[in-house]
Amino acid sequence: MLHSDPTNPKTLGVDLRALRKARGMTLSGLAEQLGRSVGWLSQVERDMSEPSISDLRHIAKCLDVPMSMLFGHLNAPAEEQGYVVRSGARRPMGSGEEGLIEELLSPDLTDDFEMVHSTFQPQSKMQTPADRPTQEVGYIISGKLDLTIGGRAFTVGPGDSFRIRGEMYLWANPYDEPAVAIWVIAPPVY
Repeated sequence: MLHSDPTNPKTLGVDLRALRKARGMTLSGLAEQLGRSVGWLSQVERDMSEPSISDLRHIAKCLDVPMSMLFGHLNAPAEEQGYVVRSGARRPMGSGEEGLIEELLSPDLTDDFEMVHSTFQPQSKMQTPADRPTQEVGYIISGKLDLTIGGRAFTVGPGDSFRIRGEMYLWANPYDEPAVAIWVIAPPVY
């Protein structure tokens, strides 16, 4: 059985609670989807119970996140957890199917925002426009990216930044080199 450490509040349970709340889900609603009791889920969110691998797989599916998002807590030395994310210990997000590889730069999901490192592979594009209730700011580190935000088309390159405020958007990298960007998203969605 796990016990919460008040000196290290950045835990799996805390991230699960943040993900659930970011999706507007209640404790009872998620518990019902999981086929588990509210008490069990509450204990998991308070780090008083450790979910099995099957439970984690089901939780990840219900929260629409890759399972890897739920395993980022053991990579860092205890004194760095919640403070530092080393480049080799970033948590991957998403499937990468569209040619987008994303890694969480934030130590966890408990802030009012999240930072994401995004690599857009050459000749890749978003298949379905996104429209989420977030405010996002991106900064292009390298490469070029074509964006459509709220019906307006832009091409951005190294040093350029952009903002999306709950608008429909699409991205494409029709170029021959990867585009790398840092995104800040509020509230957290991963």
